[in-house]
Amino acid sequence: MNANDPTKSSTVRTPCGWRPILTAELLTTKTPAAPGDPYFNKELSWLEFNARVLDEALSDDTPLLERLKFLSIFSSNLDEFFMVRVAGLKKMAQEGLRLSDSPDSMETSAVLSGIRQRTIELQQMQYKCLNDKVLPALAHYGIRIVRLDTLTSKQKAAIDGYFESDVSPVLTPLAFDPAHPFPFLSNQSLYLTVRSGGPNRGSDDLAGLGFVEIPSILPRLIRVPTDRPEDAQFILLEDLIAHHLQSLFFGVEVEAAFTIRVLRNLDYNLLENKVVDLLKSVQKEITEAEHQEVVRFEIDGEVPPNLLALLRERLNISDADIYHLPKPLNIPAFMPLYNAVHQDDLRDPPFNPRLPPALANSEDMFSVIAKKDLLVHHPYESFYAVTEFLHLAAQDPHVLAIKQTLYRTAGDSPIIDALITAAENGKQVTAVVELKARFDERNNIIWARRLERAGANVVFGFVGLKTHCKATLVVRREKQRLVRYVHLSTGNYNSSTAKLYTDIGLFTADESIGRDISTIFNLITGFDVLTGVHKIPEEVILKKIEKLAVAPLNMRLTVLHLIEQEIIGQNTRGDGFIMAKMNALVDKDIIDALYKASQAGVKIRLIIRGMCCLRPGVAGLSENIEVISIVDRFLEHSRIFYFHAGGEHKVFLASSDWMPRNMDRRIEIAFPIEQKEIKARLITEVLETAWSDNVKARVLSPEGKYSLRKRGNNEPEIRSQLKFIEFARKGGIQSIPYDIAIKHNPMRQQGKRPIAKRRSKKPEKPTQVSLVSSTTSQNRDDKS
Repeated sequence: MNANDPTKSSTVRTPCGWRPILTAELLTTKTPAAPGDPYFNKELSWLEFNARVLDEALSDDTPLLERLKFLSIFSSNLDEFFMVRVAGLKKMAQEGLRLSDSPDSMETSAVLSGIRQRTIELQQMQYKCLNDKVLPALAHYGIRIVRLDTLTSKQKAAIDGYFESDVSPVLTPLAFDPAHPFPFLSNQSLYLTVRSGGPNRGSDDLAGLGFVEIPSILPRLIRVPTDRPEDAQFILLEDLIAHHLQSLFFGVEVEAAFTIRVLRNLDYNLLENKVVDLLKSVQKEITEAEHQEVVRFEIDGEVPPNLLALLRERLNISDADIYHLPKPLNIPAFMPLYNAVHQDDLRDPPFNPRLPPALANSEDMFSVIAKKDLLVHHPYESFYAVTEFLHLAAQDPHVLAIKQTLYRTAGDSPIIDALITAAENGKQVTAVVELKARFDERNNIIWARRLERAGANVVFGFVGLKTHCKATLVVRREKQRLVRYVHLSTGNYNSSTAKLYTDIGLFTADESIGRDISTIFNLITGFDVLTGVHKIPEEVILKKIEKLAVAPLNMRLTVLHLIEQEIIGQNTRGDGFIMAKMNALVDKDIIDALYKASQAGVKIRLIIRGMCCLRPGVAGLSENIEVISIVDRFLEHSRIFYFHAGGEHKVFLASSDWMPRNMDRRIEIAFPIEQKEIKARLITEVLETAWSDNVKARVLSPEGKYSLRKRGNNEPEIRSQLKFIEFARKGGIQSIPYDIAIKHNPMRQQGKRPIAKRRSKKPEKPTQVSLVSSTTSQNRDDKS
């Protein structure tokens, strides 16, 4: 193939068969003149996605506690963006390089300047919403963050006692003077700065500077005892520490000055020629990353100029890295307030995922899949289907082997438990654990070691490629032959995020897909024939793959081919049509192909949740392309690609977005949907319902602005996620609460499934929500 030279034609195996890919004609067509750059910048487009997350917090239509949640998600997203993307951009700017993954022509310095300007604007709106809207509204319901000087003597005594017993022993005063070097400030930690007092100290005197780290192991919000149980009063941990500073810096008069927080560069790249042991290399990188340079410095309060200059010097930062913010810093620490109120109308209406009828009404899951493919739409249909599949396989005496990819998984994972059980039961278990999953490296190392101790084969994939595909293979003996059962998904094997992210999984016993998945697992676990010294021609590998599109082999060329077929269909039959749903559209080759299709008259509808570098609706360039983004209660995460194909209606689900990293630097899978009823469900129930959204859908303009879709005077409201909940309630079987169901083991429960004893007409009970790290963020899988 000619992935690096798209101007050459090649013959490649795609899920449509062996076809010539006419990339020369497709990609060298001159782009017509358009106002400005024909592409949006990738990083600035991401910021606009985060602005849409913030819009949910700013909206008065969003329930109060959900507004707090979106404010927290916005901050978590922004932290990750700075620690990875901005860190990478800063390094590129220092080396005089331009971001290669973004198709636009912006210089790196201009991108960084645009990021800073837009970030300041967004955070001003964020803090105005928190301090002027959300916190006062919470106070109306008895939830208040109060100052120490407002407490009664009884309350002060209780809080002081808590400080002495639970806080003071954990604290360490850190002075900066000739005898004490400037302390290391940990990534994402909050620090109270301290200044020594006394009549001889000037307002900008540098002498007597100190720090106290606000311990992240302690709750940021401290509950104050009250006489009324319905009242929930809290004080901030930093306020309590500031009140007791004198007990830490004894012998010196001190006062609290301001609070600071640093974000450090967590971006890293492993060089293939320098990696001998991938596990050790990743461990080394994540340890060293905690001590990398500061990329963002947050500060509240007024800072004397020469003190700020000292901090700039010691932290090696510039004015562009400093962000002056109102109190309080680190908004995600306020998420415990979400569970402090027990009024359901302040949250989204509760919903408990349903069980698919085909699964709930059968005794044997394998026989269900053998008869026909099973599609599960999460979180509307329960992720329990996946955990049951693994639990059954782990304990079924007819199952010989289980192979699974693990990119991100939950802390208390029924997935890992099932794999361990399978290994302990003597089955051949292979787990492909991606060590380089951003922000989950440590967790994945822990799971890998647990699995190895249980006797599983643990493989870490490639140095230069991330294994991002989501696949499970179960090999079972049935009537003297071996049958392959496969689960493929658009999302991770993570039971926690599966109730928050929209994803789609397919269970199938299709023999061709089973053979393809076996080939892919062998490709990953065997010698590196993709990038290493054993590299072989890609065509040799693709001859062994019949139905799947696989990155970095033929994923991009398959997409380009399918787009080209729509152009041919439009020219010959006038029926060219493309509809696709994904998280991000960044790949220049694919964008150029979509532009050409638009110019040929192909109607294109794109549902892009996050980054979109394509500029829609430009006359002569993209007037036949429409783009919407949906940000709502659940994180839109599924990837669905639909091509009309002259009435053949080709539909693919995928683990990948249309981005260079997915096409070139990851192991990804796009799998065809062939059974007619499932294909029809994806087109009409999923894609068309999402496209019809006129409540949460925001339309992308040619200028790069997103605005809520306008409804006609008599047009009914359609909120797609509520429609999906409605579909699930009508067609699914009511389960016991999800958090209990997901740990339910049918083999240990005499085959019983976690079905509710009777359909309750009462409202479903709400579940508690917390922001665990940033896994509930609307952004996590955007990280490389």
